[in-house]
Amino acid sequence: MSGAGSEHPTRQQPQPPFPAQDDEHPGYTHRMSPRPDHGEDTYKGSGRLTDRKTVITGGDSGIGRAVSLAFAREGADVLLTYLPEEEDEARETVRLVEDAGRHAVALPGDVREEAQCRRIVGKAVEEFGRIDVLINNAAFQMSQPDGIEAVSTEQFDRVVHTNLYGMFWLCKFALPHIPEGGSIINTTSVQAYKPSPHLLDYAMTKGAIVTFTQGLAGMLVERGIRVNAVAPGPVWTPLIPSTLPDTTQFGAQSPLGRAGQPAEMAPAYVFLASQESSYITAEIVNATGGTPLP
Repeated sequence: MSGAGSEHPTRQQPQPPFPAQDDEHPGYTHRMSPRPDHGEDTYKGSGRLTDRKTVITGGDSGIGRAVSLAFAREGADVLLTYLPEEEDEARETVRLVEDAGRHAVALPGDVREEAQCRRIVGKAVEEFGRIDVLINNAAFQMSQPDGIEAVSTEQFDRVVHTNLYGMFWLCKFALPHIPEGGSIINTTSVQAYKPSPHLLDYAMTKGAIVTFTQGLAGMLVERGIRVNAVAPGPVWTPLIPSTLPDTTQFGAQSPLGRAGQPAEMAPAYVFLASQESSYITAEIVNATGGTPLP
């Protein structure tokens, strides 16, 4: 029997099969069926991040939008980054942040560029004066079922520069502006531990994010800055139909039998950014739908 307000986790969100769908990268929320849940109707804040100044890369849609919404409802101001072609997506996230009564800044550009990473940090400092929480969430993947021979140098460069270079540069440039008690949260993946062959290059970078997170955490202990990561499993975001050839059974392989929704990832980021996790650093919070990880 379910308790009041609770629901069986396998049935709490849409289950596959999903309708067949195809989209071009970077993918768009309004073209997806079912529509991703970012917590618009469900997330309720309780002041856990009051007046925190935050930077969230890839904040226009998917997990980034859900985290932006949750942070705003917890009392944080948000600077979110997005690719120029995602202007409409970013505008909707800005609306959600502002509807929560918080200051939103949307900055277009690509984290593959070192100069853009400097601009992101500079804009955040200009708007907020400091960066309390940096969330490195922007990512790129592209399925290559034909194996390593089919991974072009162009694709490999894009995956590595988006997923690793951007994170490295943003941490490096932001650190002088992160005060004692601040937090860095990176987005890794179940792919870091259980790589799918068709996502070899993407999985490689997600494994590197785990190592980077743990190493940087040790480096920053004396400065009072915590560094952690979240490892999502299969999550229903615009990246999925725009980079995978068949999404009708997406998420069915997880023990819960379905994909996660962005709204189900956001609480992990809120927890890691809040003072409630003050004894937690160098950790990976796994949100995989039941897939056991090390």
